[in-house]
Amino acid sequence: MPRNDQVTRQWHLLRTLEVSREGVTLQALADGLPADFTRHHRTIRRDLEALEAAGFPLLTEKVDGRGVVWKLMEGFRNIPALAFSPTELMALTFSRGLLRPLEGTQLQASLDSALGKAATALPAPGHAYLQQLDGCFAIGLGPHVSYRQHKETIDKLTEAITKGRTVQLRYFTASRNQTTRREVNPYRLWYANGALYLVAYCHLRESVRLFAVERIRSCTLTPHAFQLPLSFDLETYVGDALRVMRGKPVTVELLFDKATTAWVKDRTWHPSQKLEPQKTGRLRMTLTVAATPELVGWLLGFGGGVTILRPQELKDAVRSAAERILSKT
Repeated sequence: MPRNDQVTRQWHLLRTLEVSREGVTLQALADGLPADFTRHHRTIRRDLEALEAAGFPLLTEKVDGRGVVWKLMEGFRNIPALAFSPTELMALTFSRGLLRPLEGTQLQASLDSALGKAATALPAPGHAYLQQLDGCFAIGLGPHVSYRQHKETIDKLTEAITKGRTVQLRYFTASRNQTTRREVNPYRLWYANGALYLVAYCHLRESVRLFAVERIRSCTLTPHAFQLPLSFDLETYVGDALRVMRGKPVTVELLFDKATTAWVKDRTWHPSQKLEPQKTGRLRMTLTVAATPELVGWLLGFGGGVTILRPQELKDAVRSAAERILSKT
C-alpha cells in the first residue's frame, strides 16, 4: 500500500477522534473513512498505534453497551493556548506553501511567524508526522508574480487601507506604455490568478480601478482621509471577470467535445457557469462574463476542443486571434 494512503487515512482517523468526547469504536472509525480506503479493523489498529507513536495521546476505554472506544486525552484534543486542534495546527503549518508568492513581504512574514508559533504547540513526534503528511500533498501555484522586491509598496498600501488614507501613486500602464501619477483611495488588496492587485477609487478616472501592484513605481501616503463606501462590495465588483479583467458582461454559450469534457466538467471556471451534459458525451456550458482579451485567451487554450455557439462577436474575436497566431508561425 502506498505510504501516502496510510498517512492520509491516519489523518481522517485523527479528525474523527478530535470531535468526539465520548470516544469512537473501531467500527465507527472504519465507517467514517472514505469509501476507497482500507477499513479492516486490524489496519485501523495499526494506524492508531502509529498515531500513538507519533506523540498523540490516545486512550482506550470500555463503555457499557458500546464496547471498547478510542479517544484523545481531553487536555490534548484542543490545545488551550491556541484553541486549535492537532490537525488544524498541522493544516496551518502545511499552508506555508500557499504564501510563496508573498515571500519577503510583511504580510508573509507576519503570517509565517504566526504559523511558526502554532507549530511549536505540536509535540516533538508530531513534527515527524507533519513531514510525512507533507509527502501526501504538494502545492502547485502555477504562474505567479514574486513580490519580494515590492515589500515597501505592499506595506504602505496595507497601512493606507487600515488607516483610511489616500495615496499618491506613480503607475505604469502596460497597454499604453506610460507612467502616470494617480491619487487613489485604496479599498482592498486582492490576490487573484497569481498576482496581487490594489482595488482603489482613482481620482483621475473618477471610478474604481484595479492596479497591478508590481506596476506601482512609487507609493506615498497623504494626510487625506477617506471612507470606504458602504455600497462597495469586492465580490460584486470583480464578479463578471473570468479571472481579473473587467468589461462589458456577455452571455457565452460553449460546446465542449467528449475528450475535453472529461476535465472541464469538474472545475468551477466562473460562478455564473451552468453545465448541461449531452447524450453524446459532450458538454454545453453557459456563463456570463466580461468580454475581454482574457476571455479570448481562455478559449484559445482549449484548442479544437470547444465550439463557440454564441455570441457571434466572440467567435469573430477568437478567429481573428487564432489567425494572428498562425500568421506569425
